[in-house]
Amino acid sequence: MIPTTIKKLPLVQLPKVIYGTSSLGNLYNEIPFSDKLEIIRACIQQANGLAVFDTAGKYGAGLSLESLGAGLKQLEIDPSTVLISNKLGWYQIPLTTDEPTFEPGVWKGLNYDAEQRISYEGILQCFYQGNELLGDYPAQLVSVHDPDEYLAKALNQADENQRYQDILEAYRALIELKNQGRVLAVGVGSKSWKTIQRLVQDVDMDWVMIANSLTIHDHPAELLTFIAELAAANITVINSAVFNGGFLVGSDYYNYQLVDRNSEQGKALYEWRDQFWKICQQYAVTPAEACFAYGFGIDGIKAVALNTSKAEKVQTNVDMATRKISSAFWNELAAAGLT
Repeated sequence: MIPTTIKKLPLVQLPKVIYGTSSLGNLYNEIPFSDKLEIIRACIQQANGLAVFDTAGKYGAGLSLESLGAGLKQLEIDPSTVLISNKLGWYQIPLTTDEPTFEPGVWKGLNYDAEQRISYEGILQCFYQGNELLGDYPAQLVSVHDPDEYLAKALNQADENQRYQDILEAYRALIELKNQGRVLAVGVGSKSWKTIQRLVQDVDMDWVMIANSLTIHDHPAELLTFIAELAAANITVINSAVFNGGFLVGSDYYNYQLVDRNSEQGKALYEWRDQFWKICQQYAVTPAEACFAYGFGIDGIKAVALNTSKAEKVQTNVDMATRKISSAFWNELAAAGLT
């Protein structure tokens, strides 16, 4: 069970839609700053009060942070009306190769590279550099980004043990920042919910962001139980990547990995998506609306993080939070074995 002896710091009332910013870091495609500015403008306009942005040093090797801060400043947005989550662990460094080495093929048109720094000192370096890139809009929600990937690089059990201690030391630094009043809350962003489950036993989390693990396509029963435990422990749960990295709504990337149509796994994914889209069409529900409704409708989920590379889609994303979908649609999906 999750420890509940320490009273959690209550987060502000989060909006149902949190604005993801990986597109501001040139995820998959290079986007001109003028287009990014319009995305930020649309996010501000569609926010009902507080606009919450989720970003990370990993997004474009800091480009997302820089673009977000510059855009907010150019639009003259009052910092008190913005809440920024910065997932920490990647530090911007000079680019010395033809393309960035930290995640080849994913980020486009970058002028910098990034290296992972997960330790007490390393996470502080990421925090301060992140705030420098954000400028007048410092992050108030902080976390260790992708601790699961850091652990997965372990060469053996001893290395894995040391890496886990590195993560705990990083959290020691973040909790000190919170105790000093420099940030509002401490959390975690991870693609592996089992890593989150392990960490909440050792770290007093205020919030967690589950990425790619909780979608209409992938929602193991034990994960649903874990979310209920998090809610009972007053830990805010944010669902992220409810489209499995865009695949469920048309991308050829599933959880940021290009799908091989000719592989057995790839064929199964495309077959599932074809059936899903067919039922969506029958009920005049867009795949995105279905994905959002499922990902947000789970008990314990307080918000969904959505990213877009087009300003005109921001309102569509926000509107999904209030879209009502008939029970007949969900029954049809279940009958087809899709949920």
